[in-house]
Amino acid sequence: MANILFLESPAGVGFSYTNTSSDLQTTGDKRTAEDAYVFLIKWLERFPQYKYRDFYIAGESYAGHYVPQLAQVVYRNNKGLQKPIINFKGFMVGNAVTDDYHDFIGTFEYWWSHALISDSTYKLLKETCDFTSSQHPSDQCQRAMDLADLELGNIDQYSIYTPSCNISGSQRHKLRSHHPWRSYGYDPCTESYSALYFNRPEVQKAFHANVTSISYSWTTCSDILEKYWQDSPRSMLPIYQELLRAGIRIWVFSGDTDAVVPVTATRYSIDALRLRTIVNWYPWYDNQEVGGWTQIYKGLTLVTIRGAGHEVPLHQPRKAFILFKAFLKGKPMPTSRTFFRKL
Repeated sequence: MANILFLESPAGVGFSYTNTSSDLQTTGDKRTAEDAYVFLIKWLERFPQYKYRDFYIAGESYAGHYVPQLAQVVYRNNKGLQKPIINFKGFMVGNAVTDDYHDFIGTFEYWWSHALISDSTYKLLKETCDFTSSQHPSDQCQRAMDLADLELGNIDQYSIYTPSCNISGSQRHKLRSHHPWRSYGYDPCTESYSALYFNRPEVQKAFHANVTSISYSWTTCSDILEKYWQDSPRSMLPIYQELLRAGIRIWVFSGDTDAVVPVTATRYSIDALRLRTIVNWYPWYDNQEVGGWTQIYKGLTLVTIRGAGHEVPLHQPRKAFILFKAFLKGKPMPTSRTFFRKL
């Protein structure tokens, strides 16, 4: 289907690194986009056979910031070039942090509508939180969110209907042995497994990782980057508007069991763009089963993935593959019907 290049970004995440340690205290959204662009240009110089091919960018979660901002840098640098080496065609983001105001509203509504928090806490969240900045909540708002967290309980907020990572390997094996016909799908301990795997010396050697000492530890997140993060725009919607005007293909997808960046937040953000609907909301299918729902707007396609959590390819790989194929082809999600209800 495609050649896929995985980039751990920004420097300091995973095995990516900087030779200047102070960089870890001066990084933010803008620097991340600029560094990623330099990386792409230099990578294409090293592997010129990939120049001029159709090029797309995709990511999930906070890549809801990284992807549009990198897309904007690529688009602007391509302006005036008859044959840019990065032949940029579009981007796709999933369960994406998009707009502080709508992310806040949509997240609280998702918690309440899925019976995860009480009526009183939902009311308190709406009263105390400044919806313009979800990255920097007030003390009152933070206390309300701490209360909501207590009410949410010990669940995997990234996939609210799956068990938390609190059963041993032997217990999982026992369950599988007694019910071999059941597919348990997403394993909530995946993050723990990955940390063990990527910290094995032979794995780090195989990756040619820049491991400078035996005390180095691969982690899924970087505390130092989070602590010193320099800039995080409150909204990506202006970038969406710029790229939509340029005719860039944009797809937004959302696993509907994610309580961290839920589908309601995504829908509020898209609604704020006030785009004209081309094909109204309809269910898409995988082997005659509803895989999710979708709506096509002028320049943008929204797709939900039924039963998927925060990382759609991890939770629902088959449905993610169907989504990926449709995105690359620029075609609607499959339906069992022979017509769409157009507006």
